[in-house]
Amino acid sequence: MSYLEYNVKRSPSGFRKVLHVNWALVLLLTAVASIGFLQLYSVSGGNFERWTEPQMQRFALALAVMFAVGFVPLWFWRSLSVLAYGVSFVLLLGVEFFGSVGMGAQRWLELGPIRLQPSEMMKIAIVMMMAAYYDWLDIKRVSHPFWVLVAVALILVPSFLVLIQPDLGTALMIIGAGGMVMFFAGVSLWYFGGVIGAGVGLVSLVFASRGTSWQLLRDYQFRRIDAFLDPSLDPLGSSYHINQAMIALGSGGWSGRGFMQGTQSRLNFLPEKHTDFIFNTLAEEFGFIGGVFLLALYVGIIVTCVIAAMQSKNRYASLLILGIAGNFFLYFAINMAMVMGLAPVVGVPLPLVSYGGSAMLMILIGFGLVQSACIHRPREKA
Repeated sequence: MSYLEYNVKRSPSGFRKVLHVNWALVLLLTAVASIGFLQLYSVSGGNFERWTEPQMQRFALALAVMFAVGFVPLWFWRSLSVLAYGVSFVLLLGVEFFGSVGMGAQRWLELGPIRLQPSEMMKIAIVMMMAAYYDWLDIKRVSHPFWVLVAVALILVPSFLVLIQPDLGTALMIIGAGGMVMFFAGVSLWYFGGVIGAGVGLVSLVFASRGTSWQLLRDYQFRRIDAFLDPSLDPLGSSYHINQAMIALGSGGWSGRGFMQGTQSRLNFLPEKHTDFIFNTLAEEFGFIGGVFLLALYVGIIVTCVIAAMQSKNRYASLLILGIAGNFFLYFAINMAMVMGLAPVVGVPLPLVSYGGSAMLMILIGFGLVQSACIHRPREKA
């Protein structure tokens, strides 16, 4: 901040910070979470203690953490960006050597009574790191091949560690979030064209590796791709999830069957009805209108973040906000595409709606960083 700006502008301090919280963002996040509470109550058959109460407690805790993060000055989080990335990276390495296995994947790290999923931490850490990197880098060098290569390495190395867990969905989200920060930082579009070409080549290589000694994906991942391409191939096996999801999605019609009247979820035809496929239970009970309403809330969150980024004059803050918004977009876009049959099943939850604490906590920590940027934005002195 220049000397003139320092004398005519200042960042809020003390209790004045409360006045500058982005309350519109808080309201939208609470509205989305409330829809999640409603659906968890429904799919549990009216059992409040089973999923709804624990989820409400997790949201209250995560919301408190969001405010705590938001009230800390942004320069502090800027100074911790490299450390956050480094710690997350080391924990990912720890998962590879000491991680515990659950549901066929080695994704968790047990540190005494605490069970961590470092890949969730990396989703936020990669955004912080990339925002700090491009804040440090001279804007004239953002498209220089060497500095682009450094950025790509920062993204791909942790993504590879996540991919071999295996966790394809999270790896794609880390790549997508990092790539979005590169795009917003002004990296030449020619590089993204090259990435698309490389992606097409990689997909071809993945299919060519099937059945060989150097197969790049696990067998169950190939079965998910087969189910995506042809849901009728194995209706009682690998295609069962998506077939039941599509039945639930279509049976809701325009306005739905009514609250707690969904047959797919109540009769347990729909698997993972409280986690990955919770959007289908919403669509079955509230129909097209309910699905569009939730999507409108998600879009409202993205728009609120974009407005906050445009208002910020700090390059790090702007890139951080846009990166967090981009990461959030990937959450609901991948999940909705997955449950609508537009993408293979990859196990990405619906943000703030699906049951679970790890994803919710990291999402709200991310939005806490957004709040920090909003609260501590220099303003005209009164």
